[in-house]
Amino acid sequence: MATDIKKIRNIAIIAHVDHGKTTLLDKLLRDSGTLKASEMAQERIMDSNEIEKERGITILAKNTSLTWNGYQINIIDTPGHADFGGEVERVLNMADGVCLLVDAFEGPMPQTRFVLQKAIDLGLKPCVVINKVDKENCTPEEVHEKVFDLMFELGAEEWQLDFPTVYGSAKNNWMSDDFRNQTENIEPLLDMVLAHVPAPKVSEGTPQMLITSLDFSSFTGRIAIGRLERGILKEGMPISLVKRDGTIMKSRIKELHTFEGLGRKKVQEVIAGDICAIV
Repeated sequence: MATDIKKIRNIAIIAHVDHGKTTLLDKLLRDSGTLKASEMAQERIMDSNEIEKERGITILAKNTSLTWNGYQINIIDTPGHADFGGEVERVLNMADGVCLLVDAFEGPMPQTRFVLQKAIDLGLKPCVVINKVDKENCTPEEVHEKVFDLMFELGAEEWQLDFPTVYGSAKNNWMSDDFRNQTENIEPLLDMVLAHVPAPKVSEGTPQMLITSLDFSSFTGRIAIGRLERGILKEGMPISLVKRDGTIMKSRIKELHTFEGLGRKKVQEVIAGDICAIV
């Protein structure tokens, strides 16, 4: 569990369908040593929903977390389809940066545009990953130009247009800051996130958490997932749930969980800036 806010990074991954996002997440979790041996053999680990497995796409936003060089990187997997726009906007509120994943042959696609626009408007720092540079006839340099043009078109500010880029092949398990220079692993991508995505900004005051998604367990009922904006949450503490219409419901935290790899870990307390699940 992160005890120092400076050691937390919250990043959302944006990608068009089939540009390799789920494969990349699989490799990140494996390379950082987050997965247990029993999970190593699974493919498309993050797509847990039955329809997602069947169609091979990501519909629901999901959270995972990995530890790298003493930092906790919370990764929010966003849906690629414009149909799930409301879901996208809610989950981007949990992030401080976005990782834009683009195919080195196809370049940025229309559906990437929609999510990227939301991320730029929210003032998130973009990092770019140009994937599948092993494809025949791919043009990584041209794709990089197209990404720049797209961000410019979407009204990105100067500090957002000055985005870091890594190139590589998630399938072949390598990333590099130069597509001609193949490395042995995807560590350059993790290093890019630590170097360019800021630590979470938190405000002073009483605990406040924005619920961005809900989960359900047949044992405990509804589970609220979101990012703690202020204060500290502890197991057993009394809280107030503010509904959209302004009504307030008194409640108590039964259990607190943070994300770890593909699962959740029960914790006693959560600090501001971290993403957690509350029962």
